[in-house]
Amino acid sequence: MPIEATPRRRMPMHTKILLGLGLGVAAGVAANYFLHGTTGLLWFVDNIANPIGQIFLRMLFMVVVPLIFCSITLGVASLGDIRRVGRVGGKTLLIFVLTTAFAVCIGLALVNTVKPGRSLNPATRTALLERYSGDAAEKASLAESSKFGVSTFVNIIPKNPVEAAAKGDMLALIFFSLVFGMALTMVPDEKREPVIKLLDGIGEAVMGMIHFAMKLAPIGVFGLIFSVTALFGVDVLKSLALFVVMVLFGLALHQFIVLPSLARILVGISPLLFLRRARALMVTAFSTSSSNATLPTTIETAERNFGVPKEVAGFVLPLGATMNMNGTALFEGMTVLFLAQVFGINLSLGQQLIVVGMSVITAIGTAGVPGGSIPLMVLVLQVVGVPVEGIALILGVDRILDMSRTVPNVTGDLLTALIITKSEGLPLIIPPDSAVQLEEVG
Repeated sequence: MPIEATPRRRMPMHTKILLGLGLGVAAGVAANYFLHGTTGLLWFVDNIANPIGQIFLRMLFMVVVPLIFCSITLGVASLGDIRRVGRVGGKTLLIFVLTTAFAVCIGLALVNTVKPGRSLNPATRTALLERYSGDAAEKASLAESSKFGVSTFVNIIPKNPVEAAAKGDMLALIFFSLVFGMALTMVPDEKREPVIKLLDGIGEAVMGMIHFAMKLAPIGVFGLIFSVTALFGVDVLKSLALFVVMVLFGLALHQFIVLPSLARILVGISPLLFLRRARALMVTAFSTSSSNATLPTTIETAERNFGVPKEVAGFVLPLGATMNMNGTALFEGMTVLFLAQVFGINLSLGQQLIVVGMSVITAIGTAGVPGGSIPLMVLVLQVVGVPVEGIALILGVDRILDMSRTVPNVTGDLLTALIITKSEGLPLIIPPDSAVQLEEVG
């Protein structure tokens, strides 16, 4: 009797991405050590490594607009009753605000306790300010065009939704998608169904495009991280070691303690199961540094690994990719207080409460792309009287921290989708581990 060959298990995608990430870090640090400043290294970064990484990111960003439009429109239309849309939307925003505010408080408590800003060497501070002063000025000018006010809320309503999508104005695109979805709920069934089928078909095609992009992920991630470590090495990281460690500790505390605990308390899911099922999501978020680029993986993780209904995932998760930034808000709060300490400015309790509120607001308005939080963080610095040029101090290590803070951003989105599903009394059918494993390796 012939013996059937056991099918060879393929390496899971998240493992491949981690491998590319690790190799990129090792190769970049080695290149920085042996070839730092050489023409050959700069040419390789500019013409090979960075372009490869940018191609990967562009393939992901390419599908963000159709994915957000289709997902939110179908999510709202599937919810049916407009009153239900308002109820679900209200609960979603409340969860976003509460988890984000809690994250900021964690960050401020850590900085107030350890005071990393007072340990920075004055010579290092001067060198960093000189090295990144040009970038800091650019970020400050971007902040001038991003000021919050009445116009911020007016501009959420697009005069031209196509133009808003082309400019990457995700809040305007989300508003249009929400209104379009609500309008569909009032259209007779015979006219609504063809539109829904069309959008559903477009959504499926977009997911196919995402699978193409993810095949490039390990190589793309290698190129991105190599570019950073080859140019900057670990010198700046050493100079700001305590600040970096504090931020990473705060992010880890929120990611591995707070969010899994909320999953246990509010959803009834084991913290270990929650983290295990979200590992591909976390790796993708870390490697891309972008909530928007991770959105396809977030939706797939929620639906396949946790059984979140499609209408909830399509409604909550695109909103979260633009508006729910737990890690970003934590980072902003810690950075503002850190820079205040560097410049010898003592922020009162009232000023720190302003930092909490502003961090939550600006995190909601942050673009879900790499470095998207920096321009808006300048606004928070201006409000509490901290010199905005201090932003130059953290630009050298921002890439590493940006990768790290994206993880709790997207994990918070996933948790929100689970909470909404539970609170709406919808079935949350979590597949067995064997089924999830088959999805990952197949």
